[in-house]
Amino acid sequence: MAEHHDETRTAYDGVVDLYASMFADRLETRPFARAMVGTFAELVRGTGNLRTADVGCGPGHLTAMLHDLGLDAFGLDLSPGMVGHARRTHPQLWYGEARMEALPIGDRALGGVLAHYSTIHTPPAQLPALLAEQARVLAPGGLLLVSFFATDGPEPVRFDHKVTPAYSWPVDRFAELLAGAGLAPFARLLHDPDSERGFLDAHLMARLQ
Repeated sequence: MAEHHDETRTAYDGVVDLYASMFADRLETRPFARAMVGTFAELVRGTGNLRTADVGCGPGHLTAMLHDLGLDAFGLDLSPGMVGHARRTHPQLWYGEARMEALPIGDRALGGVLAHYSTIHTPPAQLPALLAEQARVLAPGGLLLVSFFATDGPEPVRFDHKVTPAYSWPVDRFAELLAGAGLAPFARLLHDPDSERGFLDAHLMARLQ
């Protein structure tokens, strides 16, 4: 597990400025993803607990979007380079370094967790523990929105992501993992790929039971 984290951290530290220039405004051209984030924010506001973590926040652009949508949002990322960029770009918000498998957050503290393509580098055997950690920090009724690359096959598929190796997932299998972590999936959106890799883009929303 340590090797996987070290590789991912080093890879993203090496592409901070390029990654930020490519993705900081990307949701402006991705209406489906933007709609799901907006719906997520509305539902989190409805819980009355506005505290929301953007896990794997990268350059911090979605943390800022959640803040603009009325949430008390903060960002966490494995890469110190990404965290530094987020702090410089959005100084009004809080960002810190953390692994998604060991969040520096108390039990049942949050109304929402956003994991926007931030689980894709996690090896399949380690994903259940990661999702259990997201569930741990959610208050009852709290919401998780996770976005990832989807495959039509029966098993996760490892592929060469431009930064570091990643995995696409069958949507039903991913939903089963959410249920196993105590989360009830209640909304999903699949749409055509935005990249040459050909994977579908998937968004799953789940509520802590």
